[in-house]
Amino acid sequence: MGELSVLSCLAVGGVFAVLLLAVYTALRRKTAGEKTRELALSALSDALLVTGGDGTGQYVNAAWRRLFGDMSGSAAEPVLQAVENRLAPEWENRQTFVRLRSAAAARAADSGGVALVDETGRKSWYRVSVLPAGDRDSSLWMLAVDEERNALAAAIAAEQERMVRFLEDCPIGYFSVDESGKFLSANTAFSHWVGLTDSDLVEGKKRLHDFLSGEQDGGLPPWSALGSETANVGEVELLHVNGRRFSAFVAETMVLDGDRVRTRTLVRDLSRERDTRSALRQSEERFHRFFDEAPVGIALLDSDGLITECSSALVRLSMPEQVSLSGMALWDIAIDDDRDRIRQWVANAIVSGDETPIQVTLKGDDQVVASLFAQRLESDAGGPGGLVVHALDQTEFRNLENQFIQSQKMDLVGQLAGGVAHDFNNLLTAMIGFCDLLLQRHSPKDQSFADIMQIKQNANRAANLVRQLLAFSRQQTLQPRILDITDVLTELTHLLRRLIGADIELKMVHARDLWPVKVDQSQLEQVIINLAVNARDALDGKGAVTIRTFNCSNTASGKPPHTALPAGDYVAMEVADTGAGVPKELLSKIFEPFFTTKEVGSGTGLGLSTVYGIVRQTGSHIFVDSEEGKGARFTIYLPRNETEEKDGDLAVESEQVSEQKRDLTGAGRVMLVEDEDAVRMFGARALRNKGYTVVEAASGDEAIELLNNGEAGEIDVLVSDVVMPGMDGPAMIRQVRETHPDMKVVFISGYTEDSFRKRLDVSEDIHFLPKPFTLQQLATKVKEMMEDTAT
Repeated sequence: MGELSVLSCLAVGGVFAVLLLAVYTALRRKTAGEKTRELALSALSDALLVTGGDGTGQYVNAAWRRLFGDMSGSAAEPVLQAVENRLAPEWENRQTFVRLRSAAAARAADSGGVALVDETGRKSWYRVSVLPAGDRDSSLWMLAVDEERNALAAAIAAEQERMVRFLEDCPIGYFSVDESGKFLSANTAFSHWVGLTDSDLVEGKKRLHDFLSGEQDGGLPPWSALGSETANVGEVELLHVNGRRFSAFVAETMVLDGDRVRTRTLVRDLSRERDTRSALRQSEERFHRFFDEAPVGIALLDSDGLITECSSALVRLSMPEQVSLSGMALWDIAIDDDRDRIRQWVANAIVSGDETPIQVTLKGDDQVVASLFAQRLESDAGGPGGLVVHALDQTEFRNLENQFIQSQKMDLVGQLAGGVAHDFNNLLTAMIGFCDLLLQRHSPKDQSFADIMQIKQNANRAANLVRQLLAFSRQQTLQPRILDITDVLTELTHLLRRLIGADIELKMVHARDLWPVKVDQSQLEQVIINLAVNARDALDGKGAVTIRTFNCSNTASGKPPHTALPAGDYVAMEVADTGAGVPKELLSKIFEPFFTTKEVGSGTGLGLSTVYGIVRQTGSHIFVDSEEGKGARFTIYLPRNETEEKDGDLAVESEQVSEQKRDLTGAGRVMLVEDEDAVRMFGARALRNKGYTVVEAASGDEAIELLNNGEAGEIDVLVSDVVMPGMDGPAMIRQVRETHPDMKVVFISGYTEDSFRKRLDVSEDIHFLPKPFTLQQLATKVKEMMEDTAT
């Protein structure tokens, strides 16, 4: 693989490899989540091996063991020898593996493609990468199946098989003999003409001159039917085994392999053709038809890289407006950025025989992505005679690959956003809580009161921003209901008209008999509002926004509206504008958090990322189609709900009691378990101010110890964080339940309620208070729990 290919592979897999190294390093530290991370490595489809600086195999995952057996703990030489023993015999294969081993020894990163042969003799291509592992002398080896190259190799093999079958079944006879006239090969047509089978000719004792009439074979070399030592054509008289003579037109080529001679001879039975010229023309037409109808693009190049012949498939892929590509250089059919790469690739293939495929983008409106495969041809003199190039359309595969990479990137960013939101929620809980404590000591007339309110209001704004991050990371708590989208849009119409302004036209196109869907109504409304506002901003004060709904059935056999949409029944909702559209190079970034094309200070860049997070969390799909100058269209596909509505599906909000007027004081003993000191200090002070006795614990282990040794006393309500170092909240509660089965529990967390409930063994009577929370919200929740205990 060339230097550019190596850098490309390392760039694509860099982030993933770093994550693997981090997980492996964490495994060696024996953290509490060791089993989960080890299962994650074992579940990877890529084969992983870690070797130490002392030459021992330190770790192999399940994929590696499936390929080579379990060799962890053994010397590095046998471990890597298992790979080398399976290498396909080609010289380039072994050179690549030697290069990778040298890179590992030098503590350098490198990658390359190799072919392995399994016990059945089947050859498969793998991408092999080696990276230095951490700050030790260890090396990480990764083997990933090269699906693209395997698929292309299979396609080439299938095409070659078709060519062999064509030659075998074509009406032209073919045979090859050595210097003694012994048959090396013969097709069915020629064997039939002389009255034998092809195996009879190759395995039998008859020689070429046994099938020439007596007047011709005198003085001719044993390998020749014509008598010339150069390629020539002519008419001869051949013999059937029963003695019947027939005229044939022979095209004979002699190939010198050192001192040895072999021939390639084409034979036309002239007795079955009235006109030799007509027979040859028909044969050529059949061949060119076969050549033209090949499922992949094919081009024959001369030694200068010029196209001498090409199939119509290649013309359609690259320059459909051209009648023929003959006379053009191969690099002229690609975009400008790839021309130099193709020119160098052709030169390497012709001079050195390097047949490593490359991927390029061809000219034309469709910008087809094609993989090019080369096979060098020999000239009659034995030197380089040009190339046969196969071009396989990889556009759809590349699009799916890009979508998969984008999806992985969005998932990783979502996990990061969720973690950041959790930490911010802890900070904001402390900020808002201490503001509430300060406000209790200052009246509205005090000068400090307004300053404290400003701090609290800005903290609340930050909390809203964090909620948007949680929406993007799909970690919000949803309350799905069975809805008719038409009803939701009808209720929002008035608000949407005010949001987009009087100068912009709002068009609502409702389909009849829409299927029901089950989604969180408030989150769906937020999605619609965000998309409408985004469309408004794209119009610059004039134009139209169209919201259209319709039913959509995506069957497995039919063509999907979008390639990544799974089969199923959906209710689709489109939000389209007549603005300038989204530039093609920005389409892959518009759902990323904090990405915006607006001026600094004009937006957070979380509108579309919030939409993406909500849509994906509900199990729906969103796609964007845009053409510059013609506007953009966002389409959401909501899965059709086919289950009957159950009690509780239509949630009814309980009447809210005014926190300002409710008496939140109380009596009782509360244990507060929180590892964040600032949050624990605020919570303890807030509850003590309301009359409660508070027992503080900085971890789950400390809480268990206080409860077991009796220092905590009789606890009425236990308030605990979910995520803590050491023993987390759910694990602590399971242990508490063993000795205090009736303990009232309130979980507080910057993550969502769903995230911790999934970690509990059973559906227990546990309440939840999301961070950030105010003093009143904490006191209200504890008051409710105390009242439940009293009843």
